[in-house]
Amino acid sequence: MENIIEILKAIFLGIVEGITEWLPISSTGHMILVEELLPLSLNDSFKEMFFVVIQLGAILAVMFIYFNKLNPFAPSKTKSQKKQTFILWYKVIFACIPAGVIGLLFDDKIDELFYNYHTVAAMLIIYGALFIYIENIHKNKSFKINTLNALTYKTAFMIGLFQVLALIPGTSRSGATIIGAMLVGTSRVVAAEFTFFLAIPVMFGASLLKMVKFGFNFTPLELQVLLSGCIVSFVVSILAIKFLMNYIKTNNFKVFGYYRIVLGIVVLGYFLLNK
Repeated sequence: MENIIEILKAIFLGIVEGITEWLPISSTGHMILVEELLPLSLNDSFKEMFFVVIQLGAILAVMFIYFNKLNPFAPSKTKSQKKQTFILWYKVIFACIPAGVIGLLFDDKIDELFYNYHTVAAMLIIYGALFIYIENIHKNKSFKINTLNALTYKTAFMIGLFQVLALIPGTSRSGATIIGAMLVGTSRVVAAEFTFFLAIPVMFGASLLKMVKFGFNFTPLELQVLLSGCIVSFVVSILAIKFLMNYIKTNNFKVFGYYRIVLGIVVLGYFLLNK
């Protein structure tokens, strides 16, 4: 019975991860609250690894939805289209360099300094306000970059610099990169898609690093919990990504900004009242 309860918790966490990883509302902020209310009864080292590796399910959802766009060997593509796909991957890898370097060098230090509810709540509120501000200044304005092919290496690298900010818990990786992309003139749709693609090498790298640090000697329950979370995260991510891409075709990101501010206040209030 206890094992079933832990698996059910992992399923719920997979649902939360699948929704919050792609909407710019911070998966960390939500995970902190869920873990506080429904803590996994497993050792701390496994939980630290689990909350990173569960993102693999979300990443596989991106690869599933955009397989043709990301596949440079697709038979249906012309030689020119295959070349453009390779170039897209080069831009993604180039943009991932800043976060990859900083993450590898300072991963443990960043967690030690910033993984707390004060930081998470502050980042939720600050970036929520930024979304509202940026949407206000872009009201009725057109964007200069409306396709992925129009994204230059320089612009991709600048977006990658914003991804470094997401190493601070509560920022939201998608939130930071979407804000950065819009600031450098990228449309909402291109910003969101490029953000999804940036997540592939970053999250695969982070997951591999955490798994190596944890080791691969899982107990049967740990393996069931991890697989349950990843599978559910995959399915829910597909729905969340499709929702977001349809939503931003006719709407802006302001609603997510307001939501972040409310969530930040809730996180801060909850932990202050339960100290």
